Amino acid sequence: MSGPGRSLQNLATDGDGFKPRDTIAAVSTAPGKAAIAVIRISGPAACACLTTIAGAVPEPRRAVFRAFRNPRDGSLLDRGLALWFPGPASATGEDLAELHVHGGRAVTAAVLDAALSVAGVRLAEPGEFTRRAFVAGRMDLAEAEGLADLLAAETEAQRRQALLQSEGALSAVVERWRERLVAAMALIEAGIDFSDEEDVTHAARAEARREVEALAGDIAGAIADRRAERMREGFQVAILGRPNAGKSSLLNALAQREVAIVTEAAGTTRDVLEVHLDLDGIPVTVADTAGLRDASDLAEQEGVRRAEARAAAADLVLWLDDAASPAEPPPLEAVRIWRIANKIDLADATGAVDHRISVRTGEGLATLVATLAEAGREALGAGEDVGLTRARHRDAARAVHDQLAGALAGWDATPDELLAEQLRAAATELGRITGRIGVEDVLGAIFSSFCIGK
Repeated sequence: MSGPGRSLQNLATDGDGFKPRDTIAAVSTAPGKAAIAVIRISGPAACACLTTIAGAVPEPRRAVFRAFRNPRDGSLLDRGLALWFPGPASATGEDLAELHVHGGRAVTAAVLDAALSVAGVRLAEPGEFTRRAFVAGRMDLAEAEGLADLLAAETEAQRRQALLQSEGALSAVVERWRERLVAAMALIEAGIDFSDEEDVTHAARAEARREVEALAGDIAGAIADRRAERMREGFQVAILGRPNAGKSSLLNALAQREVAIVTEAAGTTRDVLEVHLDLDGIPVTVADTAGLRDASDLAEQEGVRRAEARAAAADLVLWLDDAASPAEPPPLEAVRIWRIANKIDLADATGAVDHRISVRTGEGLATLVATLAEAGREALGAGEDVGLTRARHRDAARAVHDQLAGALAGWDATPDELLAEQLRAAATELGRITGRIGVEDVLGAIFSSFCIGK
């Protein structure tokens, strides 16, 4: 990759405490007891650090079994594998060393402390290894965000989507958009070069316009398709109903654990409780809410208000009824509602319902779960479609679309030189998605979301 981050190296080192010339070290594996822990060291002092602790630098990209010693007194800390990745052919683009040690807390802490005792080595900040990879041009910003999503993925669909983005799928889409804009610019500039040949100029402008109109349509479609962005948050489901309809019991049944307190007393649930579920690979967030009724208690009134607000923002509302005494759900505009008759083990459900269940016996729950997973898949996709995954991407794409729409609106009256400049500005704006331009204000926020050591 011709690193988009390289042009940002200066801005990435100023003003926010990020110092690529430092050498950083951190534990890159999860904290706690494990068979193996990995300590990464990146920067100009990585070679000296590896030599000091492991005795010598092994051949590049070859794991060598070594004794790791404390630089202060030479005492043995552990025995494990040492690896050496000289820059720029490393994950960070810098000299990079890895120490693979036994994964106990004491061992890991001792070896990391030994690394930090070497002159010029400091503890890495959250996301700093990945940020250095971006600055070195090893990945662009969209790929880095995909890596962050991959680390946070909880379901198979989220994993597939994040992996696609981390491997450059979104970046490739943006690059194709840019290439189409460049092609349209070339047609306009051809008209400038052949301004004395009116037929050439007219044909070139007409072809460029068709390309820009098609591109504007494609970008508008990408902006309107929010499935990829919503995949990161999950399909939002709210359980609504009157007190004692069994909402909390349904939440516990879906989660397969005791999440909510269940009692016979009406109004037990006051706040919104939610669980994140993996339903056949689809991320689904289910929220239990306060029972809807005319409440006199101030706390319960607030619970009812929050329940109604959560329902209005949901992708799907499960209106849970007692099968023996059904009630009409509240009016919720633009929200999909399924009517669920509960307690069918005690009474036959009457009226039009979407599902009949008994939370107590489990009857009908498997069908409800399968249908929820399918509804989530329809709303979010399966994680295999490339799309804009963040509000930042959408804002940049919307700015590009607005520029193209403005160019098209004044197409016939705009001189070739100004039209070409408008298209050039739109092509430049696309660089905000991959980090080619103007991302200094978001770098800290993006990389601080990573764990230390990544």
